[in-house]
Formats: sequence, structure tokens, C-alpha cells
Amino acid sequence: MEAKYKKILLKVSGEALAGDKGHGLDEGTLSAVSQSIKKVVDMGVKVSIVVGGGNIWRGRSSENMDRTRADHMGMLATVINALGLCSALEACGVETRVQSAIEMRAVAEPYIRGKAVRHLDKGRVVIFAAGTGNPFMSTDTAAALRAVETEADIILLAKKVDAVYDSDPKLNPNAKRYDSLSFSDILGKNLGVMDSTAASMCRDNDMSILVFGLDDPENIVRAVSGERIGTLVSNTGER
Repeated sequence: MEAKYKKILLKVSGEALAGDKGHGLDEGTLSAVSQSIKKVVDMGVKVSIVVGGGNIWRGRSSENMDRTRADHMGMLATVINALGLCSALEACGVETRVQSAIEMRAVAEPYIRGKAVRHLDKGRVVIFAAGTGNPFMSTDTAAALRAVETEADIILLAKKVDAVYDSDPKLNPNAKRYDSLSFSDILGKNLGVMDSTAASMCRDNDMSILVFGLDDPENIVRAVSGERIGTLVSNTGER
């Protein structure tokens, strides 16, 4: 199988890593995702990853909690997920590095763009943890930023849903599924694929996004191979 893209940034939601449990890390899901990533690496693709933290911590637990502190807690949750995914990848024989936007040298390298690029050039998978290191910024924004910084060909946005819909397909059986969209559509229709900051950054830097489901981890391989899955979001709005 031949790769369509040579360098990708894979954004994995925390919820997807929880599997059917709905919270925490599911070992079977981690293993399956790691096996698919290994196949992509074996195809000669340079792979970096941004992980979410929603399976461990999502937002403020009460209105009395400071938003900045709550966001810092979310960043720490992404570090836990990054370390878990790193271990699963290493168990598959994939050389992996974790870089954190918040310094914690005992468990991860600090994020340094040049070092991340060198790791990728050497065939290592790089997992970017702790978002951007700033509150009020989502991991979607971190994915957009790291993809632009490392000059990825595309962002692969792996979620619990298999594509972008005009409404929640779990609640609305008649929800419209989109094959492709433009960033103007995403922002104008408020489709909730990613936050507006991330979408604007991708639009301004011509960074396309493929949204697909992680219910079958093999979708990662299919996405890299150029199979017509999920929803492609780009400046042109066309496949």
C-alpha cells in the first residue's frame, strides 16, 4: 500500500483512546491504534501526534474553578495520554519521543521545534503533549500549530464520529454527512469540527484536515493511503 502523504500530524481525541469504557485509557484501543501507526511508519511516512485529554479531564468541574487552572489540569491529562500511547508504540517496536509544551524533564522532552523535526527525519514518532502550553487554547489549536510548524502535509483528525455532519448523527438519524467542506463552511455554519482558532490557523496556512472515525484504527492507514473516507476540510472545499 502506497502513502499519499509523506508527513502527517495525527490528532487523536482523548475520548477515542478510552474505547468503550468512556473514560481513562483502554489498553486494547491503545494497542490497535499503535499497530495502525506502525503500519504507517513502515510505509515511510513521518508521523507526529497530538493527543487530547477529554477521557481524563474536560473543562471546569464547577463555576468556582478558575479557567486557567482547569486548562492546566487538562494539559496534564494530555501528558498522561501521551505517555500511555508512547508505551504502546514502543511495545510495537516504534521508536517514539514525547515532547511537552510544559516543561517536565523527568517524563518528557521540552517542545523544541528543531529537535522535533530531527526526530521525524530519523523516522521517530513524536507525540506533542500539553497542548500549546497556554490556557484558553484547545488541543485542536495545538494540532494546527504543530502541523504548521513541522510542515506536515495534512492533519488527520481521528474522532469518535466517522465524518462531519450538520447535526449529531446519534441524535438525528437524518443528519447530513459531508464528503468535503471549506474552512469558510466550518466557520460560517459553526459545525463544531474544531474550534474557530484552529480552523482559522489552518485556513490561513492552507493546512487541510481529514476528519474520520477511530472506531476502526485501520482508518489511519486508509487515510494516509488516500482512500475516500471521512470528510476533507480544505480552502477549496473539494476533494
